[in-house]
Order: sequence, then structure tokens, then C-alpha cells
Amino acid sequence: MKKSVLMEEEKLVEVAIEALLDRLGPVETNRFLTLPRKKRMESVKRHRQWQQQLDKDAFFNKIFAQ
Repeated sequence: MKKSVLMEEEKLVEVAIEALLDRLGPVETNRFLTLPRKKRMESVKRHRQWQQQLDKDAFFNKIFAQ
């Protein structure tokens, strides 16, 4: 197995910005970098919301199917 060497964070940011600029141009790169972040939903609330939409029988059939 080949050992991976991670680049330093400053270099990573530099390379990523260059890639964005090359692909998107300066205006879209700036727009991408300043997009507002969605606020994370609290995990219990997210889980309850998921449970409300869950079809229990279909879920169990999928999990325990052989």
C-alpha cells in the first residue's frame, strides 16, 4: 500500500483557489467562496424528522433481507 502524504493546509488552499479560478473565473470563485452556509439542524430534531417520513416495514425489510 502506498503511503499518502498530505500537503500543508496553506498549500492546499492555494492549489484549491487556483483550481477554482482556472475553472470558474474570479467572479464565480468569489461567489462560491462567499455562499452562505446552511445551518445544521440539531441531530435529535433531524432524526425525528427522518422517523416521521420512514416506512417502518420497508425499512426493516431492507435491513433484514437475506
